[in-house]
Amino acid sequence: MREVTEEFFGTKVTDPYHWLENTSDPEVIAWLKAQNDYTREALSKIPGRPQLLDRSKSLDNAGAAVSALQVWGGHYFYLKTEPGSDNRKLYVRDRVNAPERLLVDPEKLTTPDGKHFSIDYFEPSLDGKYVAYPISPGGSEDSVLHILEAATGKPLSEVIDREQFGQPSWLADGKSFFLVRTQRLGPNDPPTPRYQKLRVYRHTLGGNPEKDPQVFGYDFTPNVKVTEDDFSVVIDSPGAPKWLVALVIHGVKNEKDVYVAPFEETPKASTPWKKVADDSAGITNLDFHGDDLFLLSHKDASRYKVLRTSLANPDLSSATVVVISGERVIVNIAAAADGLYIQDLDGGIGRLRRLPYDSSSAEPVKLPFDGAIQSLVMHPTEAGAWLELAGWTNPPLWYSLDGKTQRVEDTHIVPPSPVDFSQIVSEEVIAKSTDGTVVPLSIVHKRGIPMDGPNPAWLEGYGAYGFTIDPAFRPTWLAFLARGGIYAAAHVRGGGKYGEHWHNAGRKLTKQHTIDDFIACARYLIEKKYTSPSKLAGEGTSAGGAITQRPDLFTVALIRVGDSDSLRSELMASGPANIPEFGTVKEPDGFKALHAMDAYQHVKPNAYPAVLLTTGVNDPRVAPWQAAKMTARLQASTSSGKPVLLRVDYDAGHGIGSTKSQRDNELADELSFLFWQFGVSGFQPPK
Repeated sequence: MREVTEEFFGTKVTDPYHWLENTSDPEVIAWLKAQNDYTREALSKIPGRPQLLDRSKSLDNAGAAVSALQVWGGHYFYLKTEPGSDNRKLYVRDRVNAPERLLVDPEKLTTPDGKHFSIDYFEPSLDGKYVAYPISPGGSEDSVLHILEAATGKPLSEVIDREQFGQPSWLADGKSFFLVRTQRLGPNDPPTPRYQKLRVYRHTLGGNPEKDPQVFGYDFTPNVKVTEDDFSVVIDSPGAPKWLVALVIHGVKNEKDVYVAPFEETPKASTPWKKVADDSAGITNLDFHGDDLFLLSHKDASRYKVLRTSLANPDLSSATVVVISGERVIVNIAAAADGLYIQDLDGGIGRLRRLPYDSSSAEPVKLPFDGAIQSLVMHPTEAGAWLELAGWTNPPLWYSLDGKTQRVEDTHIVPPSPVDFSQIVSEEVIAKSTDGTVVPLSIVHKRGIPMDGPNPAWLEGYGAYGFTIDPAFRPTWLAFLARGGIYAAAHVRGGGKYGEHWHNAGRKLTKQHTIDDFIACARYLIEKKYTSPSKLAGEGTSAGGAITQRPDLFTVALIRVGDSDSLRSELMASGPANIPEFGTVKEPDGFKALHAMDAYQHVKPNAYPAVLLTTGVNDPRVAPWQAAKMTARLQASTSSGKPVLLRVDYDAGHGIGSTKSQRDNELADELSFLFWQFGVSGFQPPK
């Protein structure tokens, strides 16, 4: 071991695997390859894995999936993954019931070394004539923007790199847009500047992107404070053509600074931006229509309220509360021609209301079934909306909402999944945490399974950023559920299930609540005989999950692209942006919080469960060395004799942009690992 010791505010911290952070070092590259080779060999010996993979593929290819619907110029644009295809493609329909046309097929593209490409997002022009779409290789999210003509599919000459956060905002001229670009770095630069000093530009079709004028962002407007760690965007809306809205976003912090200015095609350093609010106002979302600005705020309203002020003379002190805070959590607002639509979270169920612009009362919209509103889409100058609904046992469908009648009808853009979940049921229960707080727990399982303890169970939790695990229909999960498996989602503090107080109760110095809540949900599953410790797996993804405090409760732990070494996290490319959520080691309380939540630093000699860790070498959000260091320390510390395996995908990142086959293979690895460690017949390797 090559230990490195650092001292923070009088506390010495020893890091035995610091050397694994240098992932360009040939020794580290070889170490990662050896770990992955060992993992592949171990998983390949599990007899039932090929059958699980075949089953996952069959379920995944049973039906189509449609996401990211947008409607501009009367044209319907969306991403679709068809049965038999491996990645989502960009399609358009000239009317909702017209034949679809393929615009972009990333499966036809590969890098010289064989990495796949994926579409990161897309943005049509307001008239639907053009579509801007960035693609990136190997799940890296290193977006390069391209543009095509929607009518012909013909690509334009534009190739704009450094576009990970671009999300173009098209102007009414149909030939230009605002976009965000990251700074250009050299090969020897450290990772942390990657997302610093972001700038907003105006690009005109046919122009040289390197000569685009800056219009907002870092080091530009004297009367707008934008630090090197801030993100910034400029928004133009046809629903309010006289105005521009700009946001200054403090990394991953949900609360934003808001500015407004009279519309200009090319805002200048002298543009008279008016400050509407800084982050102390608790503004997390907004939309604007006509001369009105609508703001979603949690200030003095943990479950959120909606404010209205004037774009011409914005004044929060005299803003009207148009939707008061209540029992439901308001999670989103969106402006259409006929009113402001309010998306609520009601105990895990998605609800929708509409506030007509000439009314003081929001009216409920009747939805086809109780589930999650996974997407809510508006057109600023058209009445009504489009929404995607799904549930634990209801496949996702896209619906249109008529602005006049408020009727909700299936668009038939995607047919219902043929995967049969009729024998699968879901339950919503509560577990009691260490401090007495009740924690919501969703449980999905086969109808009629015996509650006597031997059922395989997979408990997932995520407690950061105010993120919620909403009901979702996953066809491939039938491979687990049909075998008597139980899936459970722990809605722990740090997430957003009950609003901003729930989020803050699992942040920084209160992060222990997140872990306590997850453990409470595990205990509930055991005490109520859904499962037993010998059949329980715990999963944490990215910023969620820890196994170091109660390893006795679990037989398996899945750490997916995990941020395990919190004390070192701010040195990653995404590190500075995440300081608002987790803190910094440069401050006493920040160090105290990060040290307490650092799972890597709490690995001590113990009988740990079997562990499968995953990473993608192109991950821009959680560096691969996080999983590497956690793997090495667990392997050196465990006395249980159970395997600690590291799965490395060399054509993936954080999971965003992974192909269907990549996800199917990963699920087959995870399920076969679970069944192997649970002692399920047919999954025991030969001795």
